[in-house]
Amino acid sequence: MNTIMRKSVLGVAGLAFAGGVFAGPATAHAAPSVQSTPVAVTVQADKPSADKAKLIPHGVQGAQSRIDLSDEQVANVKAIIAATKKAGMDERAAVVSIATALQESKLENLGHLGDRNDHDSQGLFQQRPSSGWGTVEQITDPEYSTTAFLKGLKQVDGWQDMPLTKAAQTVQVSAYPDHYAQWEQQAADLVAEHWNS
Repeated sequence: MNTIMRKSVLGVAGLAFAGGVFAGPATAHAAPSVQSTPVAVTVQADKPSADKAKLIPHGVQGAQSRIDLSDEQVANVKAIIAATKKAGMDERAAVVSIATALQESKLENLGHLGDRNDHDSQGLFQQRPSSGWGTVEQITDPEYSTTAFLKGLKQVDGWQDMPLTKAAQTVQVSAYPDHYAQWEQQAADLVAEHWNS
């Protein structure tokens, strides 16, 4: 056997031996093989969002305003949505209601404001006991005041097809009828976020 061939054979044998020595102990001390069993994983799908086509069917009118909300204001948003659902009305009614409450009270359940008060207006929608909206206790209850607003909205023929500000104004009879429009986008965003929460 020639020298080159002998060196090649010994080299291959040496590699095989070395590989066995180094691999052997590592394999000998390796963790025992564990048979894995498939695990069922439950994935919760996102809740379906509100129907966005119903939220702003005619587009917003004019410049839009937006405020940051406290936990209390978000709780009032959720109360308005719950009352809207309880009244059997849709997402658009919730958008109109929340935009109205944003304009009237910034979604704060206001009590009597003394000299700064607009007559005897109170609650989320600044409803007046003297105008027949209910007692002070009633109109400062978010569910009651929302239900009262929605009852008025239901009586407006074609409110679903009106610009938000006109529908809100027909119920509220505000001295500033166009101011409701500025809250439509934020109201729609809030309904989209909380309608199914």
